[in-house]
Amino acid sequence: MANSSHLAISVTDLTKIYGERTALSHATFSVPLGTVCGFVGPNGSGKTTTIRMLLGLITPSAGTGTVLGEEITHPEKYLPRVGAMIEGPAFYPALSGRENLRVLASLGGFDQSIVDPLLERVGLGDRGGSKFKTYSLGMKQRLGIAAALLPNPHLLVLDEPTNGLDPNGIHEVRSLIKDLALGGTSVFVSSHLLSELEMIAEHLVMLREGKVIYNGRTADLLAAQQPILVAKPEYHVDITKLLDIVKKHDHSVSIIDGAAHILSPAEWAPTLNRLAFEAGITLASLTSVLPTLEETFFEMTGDSQ
Repeated sequence: MANSSHLAISVTDLTKIYGERTALSHATFSVPLGTVCGFVGPNGSGKTTTIRMLLGLITPSAGTGTVLGEEITHPEKYLPRVGAMIEGPAFYPALSGRENLRVLASLGGFDQSIVDPLLERVGLGDRGGSKFKTYSLGMKQRLGIAAALLPNPHLLVLDEPTNGLDPNGIHEVRSLIKDLALGGTSVFVSSHLLSELEMIAEHLVMLREGKVIYNGRTADLLAAQQPILVAKPEYHVDITKLLDIVKKHDHSVSIIDGAAHILSPAEWAPTLNRLAFEAGITLASLTSVLPTLEETFFEMTGDSQ
């Protein structure tokens, strides 16, 4: 594991047991400083339990961890440098976004002068004076992130920040997370929407049933996956003949939307093209694609969608 001075989060054998149920089992992972790290897994896989331990809200049953170089047994040493949004944020409906942030700033002992720049930063500069109850769900989430940014944190922890948002709201939150990371904030963001994290997370920690199944760079995970050749014959009647050719050459194949999806390296494409041509099949298209993060996750966990 890397030197902990370069890590935002580092945990070893972290475990949480509730009665008979193990919510998290011997989790070991690290998150580099200054990156967006996606924390992924199906609902119920242990993400929220892990986040609650990292924030000192619940005590581990076993294992150790550090956040910003401090032991998780002493959360008071690092929590002033951590911002978090772990449930739908609670705000006063009748107060404006600006007034809500001012209340939170005075409760936290933060300077009131940071409220307006924060509203600008999360894209609510023009709506700071509007009552919270008039905000869209995306605006409410962005105000929640603004509240988490009040301590000017080195680490921002977001639990399912795009839950319930429409595509536009998801895009807003995604852009905001990217901007924060560019500004040097480490962001640890949990989600079950893998397609979202694929766009923003450089680093990934994947959980399944309370166990870590991957910890590393997103690019490394995707690059390690077998590419897929997608071959679509001009005439649909040729698909069976095409499948026979592929199977004869020991590649596994499935048909999706009238195209053959073949597990094989891109280098096999010219050979396939020639074999198809020799068999009297014209290919309308032939492309090599890498699996998405979602496909990779399902492949690794043996789940079907």
